[in-house]
Parts: sequence; C-alpha cells; structure tokens
Amino acid sequence: MREPAWYRAGDEPDYRFSLANERTFLAWIRTALALLAGSVAVVQFLPPSALSGMRDLLAAVLAAAGSALPAAAYLRWVRVQKAMRLGRGLPFTPLLAVMAVGAAVVGVGVILLAVLP
Repeated sequence: MREPAWYRAGDEPDYRFSLANERTFLAWIRTALALLAGSVAVVQFLPPSALSGMRDLLAAVLAAAGSALPAAAYLRWVRVQKAMRLGRGLPFTPLLAVMAVGAAVVGVGVILLAVLP
C-alpha cells in the first residue's frame, strides 16, 4: 500500500512518539473488540427482561459502537500523526467523553437487565 501524501508533509517525528500514537490506536482497537464481545455476552447471558427488547437494543448499541470505533480510532491516529509531523499541538477529540458516558449508560443498562425479572 502506498503512503498517503500527508505522510510526506512536515518532519519525521521522534519514533517514540509515533509508536506511542500507534499503541493508543491499538488500545482503541482492543476497546472495539471488547465492545463486540460485550454485545455477544449481553445476548447470550442476560435473561430476557420485563423490558421488552432492551437486551437486544443494548447488544445492538454495543455492536454498533464496536463497529464504528475502529474507523474513529484510525481517523484520530491520522490527525495525531499529522499534528506531530507539522509541529502542531495534539488535536482535541470528543471521543473520550463519548466513550466514558456511553460506558456508564451501558453499565446501568446491564445492571437493570440483570436485576429486573
């Protein structure tokens, strides 16, 4: 695969920073895989609830998040690489707040589904 044009712009950053950015990207990929595994676990292990369809909705939300996160992680990796190459500050990402709030909401949902008959 040919390198993109932005990869030749600016100066080569210290390899330690590039590798740290790559490790962060891989951490996001692990999170995506955990979300996908969580969606399977919700369907397989949570009992059907009095809240009709909640289990399936929760599993679908987890699967959608696990499917979208790799693309968002790649775009973040690219933005950070560009910033490092051009000597700019690291870009802000709202993804951290979205994931934190999403994990809290999913956790409450799992607790409700596990407790309700």
